[in-house]
Amino acid sequence: MTPPSLPQKLPKAAKKLTLRDRDRRSVAEFLRLEVTGGLLLLIAATLALVLVNSPWGDGYESLRDHHLAIPFLGLDLSVGHWASDGLLAIFFFVAGTELKRELTVGELRRPAAAALPVVAAIGGMLTPALFYLVWAVSQGGGTDGWAVPMATDIAFALGVLAVVGRRLPSALRVFLLTLAIVDDLIAILVIAVFFTSGVDLAALAGAVAGLVLFRLLHGRGVRGWWWYLPLAAAVWVLMYHSGVHATIAGVALGLLLRATPGDDEDETPAEHVGHLVHPVSAGFAVPVFAFFAAGVPVSPSTLGEMAGEPEALGVVLGLFLGKLVGVLGATYLMVRFTRARLNPQLGWPDVTGVALLAGIGFTVSLLIAELAFADDPTLTEHVKAAVLVASLLAAATAAVMLTLRGRALDRRDAATAAAAAGKTTEASTETA
Repeated sequence: MTPPSLPQKLPKAAKKLTLRDRDRRSVAEFLRLEVTGGLLLLIAATLALVLVNSPWGDGYESLRDHHLAIPFLGLDLSVGHWASDGLLAIFFFVAGTELKRELTVGELRRPAAAALPVVAAIGGMLTPALFYLVWAVSQGGGTDGWAVPMATDIAFALGVLAVVGRRLPSALRVFLLTLAIVDDLIAILVIAVFFTSGVDLAALAGAVAGLVLFRLLHGRGVRGWWWYLPLAAAVWVLMYHSGVHATIAGVALGLLLRATPGDDEDETPAEHVGHLVHPVSAGFAVPVFAFFAAGVPVSPSTLGEMAGEPEALGVVLGLFLGKLVGVLGATYLMVRFTRARLNPQLGWPDVTGVALLAGIGFTVSLLIAELAFADDPTLTEHVKAAVLVASLLAAATAAVMLTLRGRALDRRDAATAAAAAGKTTEASTETA
């Protein structure tokens, strides 16, 4: 028997397993980084744009439009629709777990702390829709795309902040995260209410029954993925057949997870499951959706056609200017006319940076564009191009703004430190 003071030698197979597990955990932790999610999203979208505008464009479109059917479930969707209706439900599930934690134990639990970012989110959704409607109507365009510029992409916005915001106060991330979560919640409600047609009440009742069963099992402490994964898949299928957008199933399941810890728990189910699923969402589901959703032909002629369409320009104005005016204006009015106050760590340049980041509407905006203009493929492509242009403008402007803000804070901190050091030196001299 090996003495306790000496290290035990692991069998060769066990050593390999340990290394494999460690590598798997390292990959998962890498995928949980906000900058990683934003980077993968950007790579997937760029690759799609390159492919669709290259000699391989026909092959890309053929893959995106190829149908995969599961006859006994009544499913026959293209690869692109599997990505937007199926894989994106994973993203909304993670968003649901984050929202549940925020509502239960996070910033949204305390009305005083949540007031500013919540009102900023509401202003940042109503104002872009208003910008879109005013422009589209005044230019003789349609109103179908009013919801496209309302959404903010959590992964992309937090990814940009993670890259350029290392020297910025931590309160800035909390403000952006709360704003983006409320933004997502409203976007989900908009999809459920305005982009649902021909509701099948029997299928919807089945989906609701599945959600109730999910909650009952969870409430009774039943554990094991073999219970919940098939049940979640059944809820998704029924939600799809009900006519309600299938991604709603994802956020509903996420909201049903318990977010308060039990007596013998180190982490809550919402935190634990969200932590497990997040790498799948950030590393696979969202990039694959972006790959199939962002494949828009972009050429000088396409951009010229886009510039001549009120709907496309309305999306650019709504995302880039509407978000800026809405988030910044709503926050200012709250501070000016109520008792709400900015976090002491934050200044108005920080809020301006957040307002610009909110204009990155990538994932959900692309999804709503597909739903809003489903009957007009050409207009869908032009509106998607507008989403990409506006998101790029917002990301670039926010990056410049927040980088300059970080440098200004560094200079201020350096000056404060130098002044404190000077006072210490003077005091030491006087004492001597």
